[in-house]
Amino acid sequence: MPVPGHGREPSYDGGSGPSRSTPLRTLLFLTLLLPLLAFAQKNAPREIDPRNAPKATVIRPTALYIQADAGSDKIGTVTPGREMSVLEHSGHWLRVYANTDDETVREQDKPMLTSQPPAPPISGWTEDANVISTETPEGEAILFGEAISAEQAASDAHAAAGAATDARRLYRMAAELFPQGPRAAEAAWRSADILWQVQKEDAATLPSAHEKESYLRQLPDEAEMKRIERQFPGSKWASFAAYELIDNKLCGDWQGSEKCPEKEATYYLDFASKYPDSPRAPQALYEAAWRLACAGDMWTADNEEKRATGDRNNSVDTAGRLLSKYAATDYAARGAGLVYKVQHAIPVYGSDRQ
Repeated sequence: MPVPGHGREPSYDGGSGPSRSTPLRTLLFLTLLLPLLAFAQKNAPREIDPRNAPKATVIRPTALYIQADAGSDKIGTVTPGREMSVLEHSGHWLRVYANTDDETVREQDKPMLTSQPPAPPISGWTEDANVISTETPEGEAILFGEAISAEQAASDAHAAAGAATDARRLYRMAAELFPQGPRAAEAAWRSADILWQVQKEDAATLPSAHEKESYLRQLPDEAEMKRIERQFPGSKWASFAAYELIDNKLCGDWQGSEKCPEKEATYYLDFASKYPDSPRAPQALYEAAWRLACAGDMWTADNEEKRATGDRNNSVDTAGRLLSKYAATDYAARGAGLVYKVQHAIPVYGSDRQ
């Protein structure tokens, strides 16, 4: 019995079977469509990678909107000194990719006493009036000046919360946006110093702050201070960074051990030798002389008069260097007072800190 459909040739005469011209029309359509798709793709606006976009920041709290319209939904606020990337311009509006709730993502910027992760940056529109970029005339001076104002405000008894952090970020952005500017080194130092002081104050509240050995204590992050030493070698700011780093070598509490003040004195003496022209050199010599005098008193209390005499003599010699080389400084005058006490057997250790 014949099987239906078997043994028949397909019909190409316009009947109900498939037409031979169908593949040709499809091929022709694709031939015309592909160039149009390629043209559209080539001319479509390309999204800018925020990492490669121009960098900027703001000098006052600035709203981010979902559209270039103050009447549109607000999606966040950028606070002073937080980093942003400028992705697009539209009149007096900028589309930016910005950090909002946390500082720019750096390990040393995370609060010491919390493990809360930083909020991710967001994209939105903002008006350009508050934005300072590398193209802003006098941009470095503006950021530096705003940072000074914020730092001074932070020292006020009724300072607004976050003023010191705003100052730190503004200084940092002045250095990062204008690395060749005349204030770059100082801005980097001031930014690092604010972070250092904040972390140092936080660490002082912990029970471990009184541990004698430094490795048992929470210490300020050294990364930015060491970076300043590398980036600005031989500068005043590098010497300031080196001086702050001594903090992390000091005993938390001497606990009656003469080795603590003696060892600490060597750190300050080494600094004064390495940075004799630093504004911190007179202070370093005074700190060394004071510690040696303290060690002398401690040895006396332990009935070790020979060692006591040796440390006191070294204290007087160190103060003598201070008086001869930095006579016009306040520390030289304080050194004279220290020498008087040592020579007249007036105790230094256990009295009010000099």
